[in-house]
Amino acid sequence: MENETILKRFWLWFLDFVETIVIALAIFVVMYRFLFQPHQVQGNSMFDNFYNGEYLLTDKLSYRFKAPERGDIIVFKAPKNEDYDYIKRVIGLPGERIKILNGKVYINDQPIDESPYLDKAIITQSGYFSREGLTINIAADNYFVMGDNRMNSSDSRDWGTVPRQNIIGKAWLRYWPLNKIGLVDKYPYD
Repeated sequence: MENETILKRFWLWFLDFVETIVIALAIFVVMYRFLFQPHQVQGNSMFDNFYNGEYLLTDKLSYRFKAPERGDIIVFKAPKNEDYDYIKRVIGLPGERIKILNGKVYINDQPIDESPYLDKAIITQSGYFSREGLTINIAADNYFVMGDNRMNSSDSRDWGTVPRQNIIGKAWLRYWPLNKIGLVDKYPYD
């Protein structure tokens, strides 16, 4: 009788344990699929603001309710190989005209101020897609993105705009290394 009670208690404990694991996994899957996803920064295209090896949480929910804004740091499927994710800054929005001229970025023929996140000495060079002085009309549901390390970034200047459906989400929180833990800065534009 005592052995039956011990066996019954063990069985109830085991079922409770399995139920807890299943619920925890279900919550994790829902959060990972619909709310947040971890990403690792790979490479130096976002240097000085993000470094190789840092870990971020990507907010996958916000862009279901509002469009990306200029200055947002986004994570998206790489244009040439969708098995990889890229992290870049949104510079140009759908319907805008963008050009690079004499080391500066112009939106609708007005230079933009990138001093909050770029050193003033940084010169933005043109690329294969956005040649010097060429005005590019950004199509509906497309975004022009650039890395903050302009001299060392494969971005829209080389391969064109990013379709909205390729955007995974917005970089929201840096959680590694621990000494840099915090929300990802958003820089407003005029």
